[in-house]
Parts: sequence; structure tokens; C-alpha cells
Amino acid sequence: MAFELPALPYAFDALEPHIDALTMEIHHDRHHKAYTDNLNKAIAGTALESMTIENILAEISKHPAGVRNNGGGFYNHNLFWTVMKKNGGGAPTGALAAAIDKAFGSLDKLKEQFNNAGATRFGSGWAWLIVSEGNLVVTSTPNQDNTLMDIAEVKGKPILGMDVWEHAYYLKYQNKRPDYMNAFWNVINWDQVAAYYDQAK
Repeated sequence: MAFELPALPYAFDALEPHIDALTMEIHHDRHHKAYTDNLNKAIAGTALESMTIENILAEISKHPAGVRNNGGGFYNHNLFWTVMKKNGGGAPTGALAAAIDKAFGSLDKLKEQFNNAGATRFGSGWAWLIVSEGNLVVTSTPNQDNTLMDIAEVKGKPILGMDVWEHAYYLKYQNKRPDYMNAFWNVINWDQVAAYYDQAK
């Protein structure tokens, strides 16, 4: 097996009350596991088994839909778990805070633009904060696509991603996606987002 499901870096209930334990358990142990298993099936016996997920995504237009959908799902969730933590939220500091102010005017303006990207994504998908050509940019992608893919409308390195598939929030928030998106800011691991920003620069 080329790729392995990473362990969740905290307990299922760590993000309560903002994201409930049952959603986290189902999301990680069933949805993310399925993307991982199906990615491995899709690349079995091919040269892709020896490639990194980033390199696969960079040339995703060459590969079948099963690699695109499950490879995206694998990568996106790997990032998603790490940008959240118990007692998260607050505000970033240092270089990331300065870059946010420069790009968006303020953290509140970033939140507004980011939430809008998630709210206006029709159907399922992701909202992203990425580093594109050295600048911070907010964008969104459909389904399990991301901005590393060569087919993405806006390309760049994701440093913060929010899952807006219904399986990410429906047990607690039902059809109220905006409530889930507002709650997301209370669990963000800004230290990790800052580390991704430093790497992406």
C-alpha cells in the first residue's frame, strides 16, 4: 500500500463543542479511510505507487478520475486535521499575521472572504487560503479538488483548508453551512498554518 491513513492528531471530542465527536469519528475513520483505500486501489501496480501525493496531484490531468477524486480526498483531509486543534482559534501572529493584513486588510476581512468562498461553493468542495506566487489568496475548489492540481483555476500551496462537504458538518449543523463555517474559526491551529506559510514562501 503506497499511502496510509494518518492518525487523527487529537481525540475525536477535542474540537467540541464546535465540531462534534461523532462527526470527527465518521469523517476520519470512514470518509478519509475510504479515500485512502480507494486511492491505493486506483494506483495499484502503476508508477504512481512510488510518487508523492503532491507530485501525483501536480499532473492529475494525466490520470483517471479515481486518482483525482481519491488523491484529492487523501491530501485535503491530511491537511484539514492538522489545521485544527483543541482550544484553537484566536489570531495568528508574526509573519503570517502581517501577510494577512497586507493581503486582506485584517483577519476579519480574511474570515469574511474565506467564509464567502465556502458559502458560494455550490454542492460539495473546499475553501482554501493558499500561497500563490508569494501572495496569500482565498479560493475554493469543487469536490475533492485542490489548488496543487494542474487543472485548478487558481494554483498555489494550501496552508488552510475548510471542508464544506455535508459530511463535515451535517450531524451538528444540518443545512446551516454558515454556522459551521463560523465555528471553524474557533478551532484553527494558527501555529500550524503559520508553519505551512513559512514552508510555502
